[in-house]
Amino acid sequence: MRGLYRLLTRWWTAFALAASLALLGAAHAFERFGGLAPCNLCLKQREVYWGAVAIALTATLWHLVSRGSRGTPRIAAFMLAVVFTTGAVTAVFHMGGENNWWDLPAACAGGGDVSIESLAALALGTAPAAPPVYCDAVTWRFLGLSMAGWNALISVALAVFSLFAAKRPKDARAPRP
Repeated sequence: MRGLYRLLTRWWTAFALAASLALLGAAHAFERFGGLAPCNLCLKQREVYWGAVAIALTATLWHLVSRGSRGTPRIAAFMLAVVFTTGAVTAVFHMGGENNWWDLPAACAGGGDVSIESLAALALGTAPAAPPVYCDAVTWRFLGLSMAGWNALISVALAVFSLFAAKRPKDARAPRP
């Protein structure tokens, strides 16, 4: 177990990169193959993972270029913790709106297919306008949680692991002779 902890904290940015890309891939698969159009808050939650991809990719490349002499850069792990916490807050806000715990802003309607072709067809009047996707409508649930609920749990877990990676003991950071 200790070896797994050392591996995870030493290469945390690579694991965070893989997790973020997997979550983005799953979101796009639900949209493309499952027919679940994202609302504005869903898109905001994706932006968080794109930010995590940028940070984790940069830090992982730095780790590889510097030959991993000190492990994953701690500042990158702290930055990932902040990004994943932002994602958790956004997901909890979205989940609260879905469960009618509070009202969501009026700007939480929209989403759908936005491409040059669809915009041109809409402007020319050759395509019907797609109905807006509202943030308070739950379109998918698993074990009682919506996508926003699962995203909140995953984001909290990633934020906690990021903090563990940032505060790892010195022996996990330094190379062993």
